[in-house]
Amino acid sequence: MAAMARTFNTTGPCDPRFHYMVPPEQRLPEARTLVEQMGYFVVHAPRQTGKTTILRTLARALTAEGRFAALHFSCEAAKAADEDFETAERIILTAMQVRAREDLDPDLRPPPREPADAGTQIWTSLIRWAEACPRPLVLVFDEIDALRGATLLSVLGQLRSGFDSRPDRFPWSVILCGLRDVRDYKLAAGGAEPRLGSSSPFNIKLESLRVGDFGANEVRSLLGQHTAETGQVATDDAIERLVALTAGQPWLVNALAREIIVKMGVAPPEPITVEHVDAAKERLILARQTHLDSLAARLVEPRVRRVIEPMLAGVLPDADPYDDDFQYVADLGLVARDLPLRVANPIYREVIVRVLASSAERAVLVEPRAFVCPDGRLDIEGLLQAFVAFWVEHGEVLTQRQTYHEVAPQLVLMAFLQRLVNGGGQVDREFGVGRGRIDLLIRWPYVSPDGTRAWQRTAFELKVRAGSAPDPLAKGLAQLDAYLDRLGLDTGILVLFDRRPDAPPIATRTRLEEATSPTGRPITVLRG
Repeated sequence: MAAMARTFNTTGPCDPRFHYMVPPEQRLPEARTLVEQMGYFVVHAPRQTGKTTILRTLARALTAEGRFAALHFSCEAAKAADEDFETAERIILTAMQVRAREDLDPDLRPPPREPADAGTQIWTSLIRWAEACPRPLVLVFDEIDALRGATLLSVLGQLRSGFDSRPDRFPWSVILCGLRDVRDYKLAAGGAEPRLGSSSPFNIKLESLRVGDFGANEVRSLLGQHTAETGQVATDDAIERLVALTAGQPWLVNALAREIIVKMGVAPPEPITVEHVDAAKERLILARQTHLDSLAARLVEPRVRRVIEPMLAGVLPDADPYDDDFQYVADLGLVARDLPLRVANPIYREVIVRVLASSAERAVLVEPRAFVCPDGRLDIEGLLQAFVAFWVEHGEVLTQRQTYHEVAPQLVLMAFLQRLVNGGGQVDREFGVGRGRIDLLIRWPYVSPDGTRAWQRTAFELKVRAGSAPDPLAKGLAQLDAYLDRLGLDTGILVLFDRRPDAPPIATRTRLEEATSPTGRPITVLRG
């Protein structure tokens, strides 16, 4: 086969013949060590982070080295069997046999299946295979968390039953791979008990490994492979921006690079720049590809909402559900696993807000170009006046429609601003978790009098007054001062939404005021 140009992969496992890729075993070196120790262990990570590529590569390498018969296969097809564990067992065993015909020599493959009682088919088949195989078996059960309820319990129970017979009469090592750690596998969809009822239902596991995101050096290496093969370079600023936007999430890194090169048509020798990365980010968010859509769909889950909604509002989640729910949402990849508490990366943060604010954005009917001045700058005062009128007319209805009620007013304002800058500028968002605020920065491009490209920057700080809390004006002005210091701006806009039960009517309380920050900056205050 003639050599083909390699690409940035965004679908399925990577193949070094066709895709740029970070060396798989380099990303999870502990896995080989645990296999050597006869380990039964778990590998988990969010979708499209490279789990399958890593473990398939490991299995093939172990087999090629001649010591083990290692096989990677997927349990995903057994999901259709639901609670019919007898059928699910047959599907899993078929998946093993099919994959073995592709990856193992005839003397290493499993022997033909023999009849066995439901609930014992995997156990007895693995005993016969281990006895017949001239090498110790290493098996990777990928997509294990596709199984549910009785089916999952049956598979885990059969692996536990054979564990003491290894390695002569059962696999030397077993790896369970999925989206979440075993502790969070569910008994049944919609069941009252969210976990299997013990700290480790797969209680023979040696460890639980998580596949991490790319580091900055790995991103550079990936793009460097493209440079070596095509001569097209990415500027240092572009790589830094790509790392900042994605936090190294593998699918996002590859998707942005592919968007720039394939979809936007930025071809060698033209270098990849920061502007290309920003444009690709916006295109990716607007396109809402399957990866991003699957994450967005999780936002309606109660466990996800209990973590994400307070974060968007700038407050900490409640203490009771926090630990378990946070681990679940982190396993999904929506939030970072380290402190400070935050959404995993700026692209996910933007997708979350745009999904939640989409219904409000559809209600914004004003023409965006109406707020562009003759010199190309945004008419910020006119924009604020337009929002005041919009909020008085539609605010109460739109906030009532929001699923994330705690952050509803902020979402409506963000939807309004996003609608007005779409296609021209950008809205950058920061959520001050534990500080009760959201910081926004509108960046709007225009041509300066000397003919060069410039950016108009306008900073907003959003706060909410609720319950019996005092007027947050003074605190908001001080916080906005700090934000403006960081941005190097001389003025900004403080937005205060009043959500007290006894607040004045929306038409009475909604207005624009002028104030001065503690350091003497002129501030526009929008009360709503």
